[in-house]
Amino acid sequence: MTRRLLVGITAAVVVGLAIGIPTGIIQTPWYTRMTPVLWWNYPVWALSALLSGALAATFVRDPSVPVPTTEGGKTFVGTMLSLFAVGCPICNKLVVLALGVSGALNWFAPVQPLLAVASLGLLAYALWARRRTSLTCRLRSAGSSTPEPVSRST
Repeated sequence: MTRRLLVGITAAVVVGLAIGIPTGIIQTPWYTRMTPVLWWNYPVWALSALLSGALAATFVRDPSVPVPTTEGGKTFVGTMLSLFAVGCPICNKLVVLALGVSGALNWFAPVQPLLAVASLGLLAYALWARRRTSLTCRLRSAGSSTPEPVSRST
């Protein structure tokens, strides 16, 4: 349990820094944000880091429980959406390249709150799915020593 907590806290801090520094939420001499940080950027940033840390903690293996299956790339996609959601719209070179500066301000900036909701939703779903799978594996391993055969109907 201590290992999981340590991994979760470390992952949350790393994700928080990985999102906060390049988006200008954490002010550094390396990057200057061209638009102000909005009020909703802070809770999205914090929740993204916390959910990512909790997800990372679920990957720490408990030797008494079989390894659960993963849920695809929802963690990575959710974290990347968070990065785009809280970032400066005109500082993002991909967005400016695709839409131009006026497009970034007029089209991309209004969509950023939706990206934030989608990113937090994906991260929350991935965490829920990991926990559900982990609990199912734990219940199966506690109930019987051998797995039940799966019947396939054709």
